[in-house]
Amino acid sequence: MVYNVIGVTSGSSLDGLDLVFVALTEVRGKWTYEIKAAERKAYTEDWKEKLSNAANLPARDYFLLHSEYGHYIGNAVKDFIATHGFDHLVHFITTHGHTVFHMPSQKMTAQLGDGAAITAVTGLSVISDLRAMDVALGGKGAPLFPVAEQLLFPNAAYRVNLGENATISARKDEELVAFDVCPCNYVLDALAETLGRAYDENGSLAAGGVTDPQLLDALNGLAYYAQPYPKTLANKFGTTAVLPMMQGHHLSTQSKLNTYTKHIAAQIANAVNLIGGEGGEVLLTGGGAHNSFLVETIKEAGLKVTQPDEQTLTFRTALMIALLGALRWRQETNAFASVTGADRDSVGGALWCN
Repeated sequence: MVYNVIGVTSGSSLDGLDLVFVALTEVRGKWTYEIKAAERKAYTEDWKEKLSNAANLPARDYFLLHSEYGHYIGNAVKDFIATHGFDHLVHFITTHGHTVFHMPSQKMTAQLGDGAAITAVTGLSVISDLRAMDVALGGKGAPLFPVAEQLLFPNAAYRVNLGENATISARKDEELVAFDVCPCNYVLDALAETLGRAYDENGSLAAGGVTDPQLLDALNGLAYYAQPYPKTLANKFGTTAVLPMMQGHHLSTQSKLNTYTKHIAAQIANAVNLIGGEGGEVLLTGGGAHNSFLVETIKEAGLKVTQPDEQTLTFRTALMIALLGALRWRQETNAFASVTGADRDSVGGALWCN
């Protein structure tokens, strides 16, 4: 079976809307993919402000924005299809939307981007609300991508995504396990911004600093790391726990970047050990995999590291979203209780039919 899917997602960094058109092929339970086109539609300052302030809106205005953003996504997809000449080739769209509220302890999660609006604009069926069923079943709704990672990258013993948080997924005793490792780009970018940079390109700033053993020990001693999995980090853990701790240490920003990079590498190595692995390939994806200093530091922690091609690396999230949608389309499990802590495995996603 071949599924031509457009995957759409928006990260909390607000760098833009990612769109991927991918041909997903399933043969006897094995999946392969071919990215036909991918692009990032940068947000205007107006949209950045709307999305960043969404959590503070009254209920009426929030749902008006939910509809408006759905129409925005729909028009972005229409333009994407027209630009690349994909008319009549797309089977369906899978959208993650933009997360505003994620409160699994209260069995609630909410992403902006009305699926019905996207269907109305594009004339295509849409799968949305991918986290909702797992959260309703008592799961954390995260990590979201281990099922897709396992299917697309089955040869990697461990799959580590270096996004806003670092996450890890692997098989242990024939069971899929995954969890958030530590804050990653969220903290690195925040530190780089104090020096007028949007991010630390290639980790050059961090490479110019020195490691502070006292700060490194304090970071590695945070209580979260002693918790058993499955576990997830709160969205603001980096700002409420990590950055305030770092501010108490009188170091240059470059040395803070250096020390935090060493912390990320140490926690990834610890996560591999926690799962019980020795040796095996660690596949690195996510924006942090472009950070050459971080990648080298992870290697120095004793891990055998590989990376996918550049296009997959850049648009990994939208690719994963597309495959989760294909599993939903087939009514197959796309969220495992062993990963999220839910009462049971589930098929997540709301289907809006054209």
